[in-house]
Amino acid sequence: MMSQRMTRPFSLLLVLFSWCAAQAAEPTASSTAVPRPVALEDLEQIKSPEGLAFSRDGKQIAYVLDDQIYVVSAAGGVPRAVTSADTSARSPHWSKDGRSLYFLSDRSDTDQLWKLPLDAFGEASQVTTLEQGIDSLNFSADESRLLLQFTEEALREKSDGKADTEKVPRPFVITRLEFKEDAGDGYLTGDLAEHLFAYDLAAGKLTQLTSGPYTESDAAWSPDGRSIVFVSNREQEPDASYKTDLWLVAADNTDKGQSLIRLTNDERVKSDPVWSPNGQNIAFLSAEDGVYGSPQVAVMSASGGPARILTAGLDRWVNSFRYSADGEWIYFLYEHEGGVRLARVRPGDGKLEHVLDGEYNISAFNVAGSGTIVARIENRNDAPELYSLAKGRLQKLTDINGAFMRTVAVGSKETISFKSPDGTLVQAFVTKPPGFDPKRRYPTILHIHGGPVGQFAWGYEHYAQYLAANGYLVVEPNPRGSTGRGQAFVRGIYQTWGITDYDDIIAAVDQVIALGIADPERLAVTGYSYGGYMTNTVITRTGRFKAAASGAGHSLIAADYGHDIYQKWYNWELGVPWENREKYDRLSPLLQVGRVTTPTIFLGGRNDWNVPLLNAELFYQSLRKRGIDTELVVYPGMHHGDWSAEFQRDYQLRVREWFDKYLK
Repeated sequence: MMSQRMTRPFSLLLVLFSWCAAQAAEPTASSTAVPRPVALEDLEQIKSPEGLAFSRDGKQIAYVLDDQIYVVSAAGGVPRAVTSADTSARSPHWSKDGRSLYFLSDRSDTDQLWKLPLDAFGEASQVTTLEQGIDSLNFSADESRLLLQFTEEALREKSDGKADTEKVPRPFVITRLEFKEDAGDGYLTGDLAEHLFAYDLAAGKLTQLTSGPYTESDAAWSPDGRSIVFVSNREQEPDASYKTDLWLVAADNTDKGQSLIRLTNDERVKSDPVWSPNGQNIAFLSAEDGVYGSPQVAVMSASGGPARILTAGLDRWVNSFRYSADGEWIYFLYEHEGGVRLARVRPGDGKLEHVLDGEYNISAFNVAGSGTIVARIENRNDAPELYSLAKGRLQKLTDINGAFMRTVAVGSKETISFKSPDGTLVQAFVTKPPGFDPKRRYPTILHIHGGPVGQFAWGYEHYAQYLAANGYLVVEPNPRGSTGRGQAFVRGIYQTWGITDYDDIIAAVDQVIALGIADPERLAVTGYSYGGYMTNTVITRTGRFKAAASGAGHSLIAADYGHDIYQKWYNWELGVPWENREKYDRLSPLLQVGRVTTPTIFLGGRNDWNVPLLNAELFYQSLRKRGIDTELVVYPGMHHGDWSAEFQRDYQLRVREWFDKYLK
């Protein structure tokens, strides 16, 4: 249903197939050809710049595209590649003097730190040779040390060579409460707690800073390099609680974290601590709970004491933030009615100002010392590009996707608002076929997002555009459970999955029918992850839809208890199934399968540990036994996320062909 990450305890899987599989160099010329319909093969065409990093003077921006690092002036100009196309490069970091770029590369087999001089025609030189490799760059302020994170078990395996020599399969010995993840073999065994290590670049010395059966995350150096703040759940049973707290450890610690300082101790979920430039305060994200709680920007003294929530009055989901160079402002992104906007709040008095609040989807940003902002932005049907914002002027810096976008006829993406049966105002995106005729009624696909905590947003979405190019009207609602409308709206599906949000999504379909653009006799429904669960729910509650395509959706919740990764979520919201079976059964569409009349195709990854394939198999077999036209498609080697481009294309093709069969 949902995938876990640090910045959002449960994050959005809007749709599996909006991912970009590859990136390309900056285009130099535009096409003058007549635009063509969006094709299945275009899935891999949209590119997204990553790793935005300002030079120390704020005049240049480094970013990553197709495993290459580019540099572009913050004032505009032509981006230039500074690393070779035949080697990988990621995570750019400007040196203090601004004359070099540090970056990570696996050109020596494992990810290591490299340094590239930019003011001379020199080659990149390798800085580290750590056997464990480096996952991310986290420099101390003086660039003398790196903060690393890995397990003690991994450290031992590398030192004794076990990881390379052990070939005989071994049994999985499990002792943890939370014992699965959607990767590898699925099972979590052994000592998997991730700890902090400081690495002295000059001495080549690795020092362990923390230890114990707890995982540390989101670590950040203090400006003076003497302390490190990090996030950890150090409850007696960490796997049973969402609670996380902020901790301090000395950067020169030698007792492996036996003398930690605890900064917070309450039931809220904390993440992403950031030091103020003067080192006196620490800002972080704080949420009421680990599922529906909307993260807010909080700030507290670095010496301890109560935290102040700075953005509670905004009542929106905050997903990224950073201090200005002078510490006077905290800039942050927040989700609002299908968009992601940029604002800032002053820690001193809580004054809030909107910086960029139009119909934008801002997915990353950085702030230079000069106050210039660079952001990755999508708007309406536009693919992501880099923009700079200085003195109120928004300037486009890249044209990464321009050449492709000028070759295709993109369907218009618009928003509609409507009321659910209980009077709640709901919003949805509608993507119209190219050449849309307002006098026609089109076959219509209801596309439901995953999560459920998340939202459809502005920008180019290949799945919707591909369906629209084949003559479909695509309706993508943001029902209750979605972000962008406040805490009460997000929490509106608490213990009512497939009930409250069902009313919202059906109201979206009714609205486009009332507008005279959707054909009520040619409706289909689809979704992936929680969207797949909702698809399963929809077909048990109505026969209005002539076809359905369910991707990786739950069907029998009680059967998943202990079989998927969501035990903590289920326990928090539903309790345990042997004491609360009625709740589990009420939310399980499989138990209403006798009502289904809709031909349905089920699709999922063979190695999905988030939503096990068992759910699709149960529903498929039940419909097959009842004589309902159905099909089960299993993708070998695929997990819940991170599918191959080949299988993503196959998925989209099969769904479209299934809808063509019943709607055309």
